[in-house]
Amino acid sequence: MNQQHEESSSARRVQFCSLYAGQVMQNQDGIWQQDYAQDQFLTCLSTQQIFQKVDQSLQGIQDEAIWMQALRKLRARLMLRWIWQDCNALTDVPQLTRELSDFADACVIAAKDFARPALVKKHGEPIGENGQVQDLIVLAMGKHGAQELNLSSDIDLIFSFDENGESNGRKCIDVQQFCILWGQKIIYLLDHITADGFVFRVDMRLRPWGNGSALAMSHAALEKYLIQHGREWERYAWIKARAITGGEVGQDLIRMSRPFVFRKYVDYTAFAAMREMKSMIEKEVARRQIDDDVKLGAGGIREIEFIVQVFQLLYGGSKLELQDRQCLVAMQHLMNDQLISMQAYEELKDAYLFLRRVEHAIQALQDQQTQNLPIDEQLRQRLIYALNFASWDEFITQLNQRREKVSFYFSHLIQERIQEVDQPDDSLDNEDLKNYLDAQAYQHVEQFWQSNAVQRLPSTALKRLKQFWPHLIKAILNAQQPQTALMRLLPLIESILRRSVYIVMLMESRGALQRLVKMAEVSPWICEELAHYPVLLDEFLSMDFELPHRSDLENALRQQLLRLTSDDVEDIMRVLRLFKKSNVLAVAASDVLAESPLMRVSDVLTDIAEITVKAALHLSYQMVAQRHGYPVNMQGERCSLDQLDFTVIGYGKVGGIELGYGSDLDLVFIHQYQEQTETDGKKSISGLEFAMRVAQKFMSLMTTQTLDGRVYDVDTRLRPNGDAGLLVCSLRAFEHYQLQNAWLWEHQALVRARSIAGDTALCQAFEQLRCRILTQKRNENEVRAEVLNMRQKMKDHLGSSAEQKKHGVFHLKHDTGGIVDIEFMAQYAVLAWSGTNPDLAHYSDNVRILEDAAKAGCLPSNDATALTQAYLRERAESHRLALANQSLQVNAADWQDTREVVYKLWQRLIDPNANVVLGGK
Repeated sequence: MNQQHEESSSARRVQFCSLYAGQVMQNQDGIWQQDYAQDQFLTCLSTQQIFQKVDQSLQGIQDEAIWMQALRKLRARLMLRWIWQDCNALTDVPQLTRELSDFADACVIAAKDFARPALVKKHGEPIGENGQVQDLIVLAMGKHGAQELNLSSDIDLIFSFDENGESNGRKCIDVQQFCILWGQKIIYLLDHITADGFVFRVDMRLRPWGNGSALAMSHAALEKYLIQHGREWERYAWIKARAITGGEVGQDLIRMSRPFVFRKYVDYTAFAAMREMKSMIEKEVARRQIDDDVKLGAGGIREIEFIVQVFQLLYGGSKLELQDRQCLVAMQHLMNDQLISMQAYEELKDAYLFLRRVEHAIQALQDQQTQNLPIDEQLRQRLIYALNFASWDEFITQLNQRREKVSFYFSHLIQERIQEVDQPDDSLDNEDLKNYLDAQAYQHVEQFWQSNAVQRLPSTALKRLKQFWPHLIKAILNAQQPQTALMRLLPLIESILRRSVYIVMLMESRGALQRLVKMAEVSPWICEELAHYPVLLDEFLSMDFELPHRSDLENALRQQLLRLTSDDVEDIMRVLRLFKKSNVLAVAASDVLAESPLMRVSDVLTDIAEITVKAALHLSYQMVAQRHGYPVNMQGERCSLDQLDFTVIGYGKVGGIELGYGSDLDLVFIHQYQEQTETDGKKSISGLEFAMRVAQKFMSLMTTQTLDGRVYDVDTRLRPNGDAGLLVCSLRAFEHYQLQNAWLWEHQALVRARSIAGDTALCQAFEQLRCRILTQKRNENEVRAEVLNMRQKMKDHLGSSAEQKKHGVFHLKHDTGGIVDIEFMAQYAVLAWSGTNPDLAHYSDNVRILEDAAKAGCLPSNDATALTQAYLRERAESHRLALANQSLQVNAADWQDTREVVYKLWQRLIDPNANVVLGGK
């Protein structure tokens, strides 16, 4: 056995020596003899073992030159081991590339740790605006990021940090400059060539703007770059991005980049870039005549990686398993998801592993980063020995067979994706529209093509528009109302002419254009929103037309706000606006295309508003507290970000969980501070002034008008004393006003009130106070008279005129038998009966109030059911009309039966003497 082992080891050594450069062997002969004698070359290394070897080699070294020497000698020693194992088939490609990548990780981390103390001694700790010590986040890109490093790969890195700020030493510098110096030292420690060679060549060109930009940038700056300037090829590069330092902050940065790389929808916008990149690869092969390059040549490694990455970009947003960084893992997921056949997977996998082994053998010859097959006969012999081939011809035959299969799949798999795009009839043109449009509408089409907006388009954008137009005509001609759809879509098309990527989206996304045309037929409001804010088209293409869940909405907004500081006010408002508008658009699309239930639609619209209000409140509180410190609450405790002692009360539609598409928010602000006690900041203010500033900042975030519109219109007139009262009041003042000074109509409004944001304890205290106010025993006749009086005032001011009624007009909301009548009856039930039936004051929405009135025996169940059905029917129609941008004045004859149901109950409950003739029959 020992003799056999010696013979086997000797054979391996001969083969290894024939492969690897003799000079390196001579330089490391002592190391070679030691490791070989101990059989160290027979076993693979775990990640932990590699990190231990790096730590042990550098332990206790303070001198920079000695440190660099020790790491370079360890690198040579490990390279001997890896090449020995590779050429003797003692490892495989995934294991070898993982070990190489682990070593790179360990070296980068070691260099980062070694470089830091000298910088801190000179400049102090780098402190961010959040008061936290900043770490250098190192992102590994390319093969390093995917843990697929070659034997002689360089490593592609990007340096970042969490927040801007300054160091706290005598020679103070900003955090960015500190991190730039830190990164420069890391590069020097690893890349600099000494008598012992180098550790890794470091390439920083994948950072934003490449070599022309700062070596390190903040998380926020990196995110802004990707959103505003990220190019299509960078999406391919960022597929493999991996944070190797920075802990959870580093992982946050990677999570931030995912929406840039992977779109939530099947990303047909990648088609244009796919065509261009595929053509570029093919032209480069032909131009450079690099057929001998096993990576870049035809049928090489790059083509396999490109196939996988194309599928990842197309489907990775919806199929999360495709976001894996490693080529072979992602390829297996493609097969599992039936995006490629099992045969394609097996043949591409075989070619990839073969080509990577060839690549390693080439690089082992002279420790150079090359993938070119050698020309020299001696080098060729050494290569085929390592790869276990009898002759060069046998090797080339095997190589070419695999490259031919890769070239086949590179051509056909990509082309199949491109051919998925529907191709419209090329003969379709404007003449086809004449049969469907009247003269005036067709004139609009001609004016569109003759407009300055079209005439001044760059050639590329104009070409895309002309390619898209037949697709648009085809979709419109298939619509039930072609003229309506076209006239509503033209302003949208005009608004995105210079954002021609959206034209590509609509042209190449299967079904998206058809959905847009259908929505245009139903809702001009949706078209107007998209025309005003074209960025919403991104969201439109990602919609699955299922109503979003509240937890998903909360997580989405939290992630978007996570990287913004309180100073980024404009960006905060932009995020809040986009969150609200995109999600309301998603609800509208679900409403139109999926016919979602009314109650569920209102619930989600209300969720969107509540989540936005909560975020705006916390941001407003944080902004004021940073400037003025925290106030003292009524218990004598200092408040904090976790204990606001401030709440926002929603009234009306948001309070009643019945928001519509164009609803504003009726809000009241309540605090629980000691109003005269000063805050604890350097610029201290009274507790009352603190509360006022929080409310004012909140109003600014929510209602400031910008080019993107505003988040919500907010009405605060339902606060105590209305416009004459303070914008915010204490809970005690609110209680005193409601019990001593409020009119009955204000208690009526309180029926549809509930706390929607703020401190939990204060929200509960408000709910208890609300129930106490509403459940006071009242004289039913007095309540009836007050409700009737208020209802008549609303009819006089907001209902249809006598002339309109004469012509058969019915206002769904304000006329007799409309929505307000039902709302007033529900409010009457609470005010008149909750003194003896307190459960009636529990809910703020009309449907559940009517249900509870029936359960309590205050209202016959058949009456409650009839009112509820009438209410839901009228509200559903109001939603439909809002989407259609139409008035709530409808044909009275169509609503006669519903109105009679409501009116008879109104007579019975509120006004027995009513004598209104319901027109329409």
